[in-house]
Amino acid sequence: MANAILTLNAGSSSIKLELFDSPGGQLGRRYVGLVEAHGPQVRFIAKDANGATLHEASWELGEPGTNHIVALQHLAAWLEPRLPADGLLGVGHRVVHGGIAYHAPVLVDKAVLEQLEACVPLAPLHQPHNLSGIRAAMRFLPGVPNVACFDTAFHTQSPQLARLFALPLEYYNEGVRRYGFHGLSYEYITRRLYELAPEVADGRIVVAHLGNGASMCAISAGQSVDTTMGFTALDGLPMGTRCGAIDPGVLLYLMQQKGMSLAEVEELLYKRSGLLGLSGLSNDMRTLMASDSPRAQLAVSYFCSRIVRELGALAAALGGLDGLVFTGGIGAHAAAIRQRVCHNVAWLGVQLDDAANERGGPQISTAGSQVSAWAMPTDEEWMIAHHTLALLS
Repeated sequence: MANAILTLNAGSSSIKLELFDSPGGQLGRRYVGLVEAHGPQVRFIAKDANGATLHEASWELGEPGTNHIVALQHLAAWLEPRLPADGLLGVGHRVVHGGIAYHAPVLVDKAVLEQLEACVPLAPLHQPHNLSGIRAAMRFLPGVPNVACFDTAFHTQSPQLARLFALPLEYYNEGVRRYGFHGLSYEYITRRLYELAPEVADGRIVVAHLGNGASMCAISAGQSVDTTMGFTALDGLPMGTRCGAIDPGVLLYLMQQKGMSLAEVEELLYKRSGLLGLSGLSNDMRTLMASDSPRAQLAVSYFCSRIVRELGALAAALGGLDGLVFTGGIGAHAAAIRQRVCHNVAWLGVQLDDAANERGGPQISTAGSQVSAWAMPTDEEWMIAHHTLALLS
């Protein structure tokens, strides 16, 4: 009987593929494949469960709209001879937006795919690529069930007050509401913290998912209470190329006074803002931290200041704070960013252990810290595989 699960995380700038075995319901990795753009080229690397490189390939970046198709063809060609003899139990996909309809993982059919297409305007940077991954799996693996796992699902039980905009209520009923994202990451971190420190996980925690996309979430006893992202993945913290929270009057000004078209404003907000826009240099935090450019340092300082500001707001939403967790590419690996944030929220009761922070944790606060602080990598792919296994078995 098939027990292998393939996960596919097709994002805006990368595609990640992982193959899991699930004997006895226990998930174990077999392969990891990653496609990323590096300048004018696209690079594909595949590794085994121990991190040993099995395959590398690269090709020229193509015309817009073609690169994901070509990348998925490379992934499929590499994977085909390595699939288990008894086949796959299913393919699990990360889908950024589930809209009003989807609050939990769902088996994908034509009707579901059409409903998810309707959510493309809510996540234009991610949703089209998520759905292209589903279509590719349906094409290259006919007959294998596909399961959509949603980044919005973790937040669907949050209080209505946390999901409202102060607009006429009929818009809320039509779906204009705060959804929140990075839910698969928050769900994984919550599970992991229950394993490491259940007394903390059962309390009031804020998780900071910091990467090229960044958000924060207030969680009480494992349930989402509030989060920084809203209707789309533009809101909240500044990100690699996205602006984060902005006065909507700025958008009106840009269109009315600067003559910018809707398409130009969209490109500005999604692709030319955030760390890239502020620094004028890069959207990569590693590049900015290594630079002595005043603009680069301004971008880093702004990023940290907004994290501190949002942390105060989320702690207020929780009525206090018991734990703070850093995750994501920046959160789990940039000790200097964690240090700046923790030192600026010492008033909340966070006492950083500098040596533990430099080691990378998992616990980075002192033994006497009123609020415990943690750094840990997230694992959205494991979460997708877990949901796929649960739904199909």
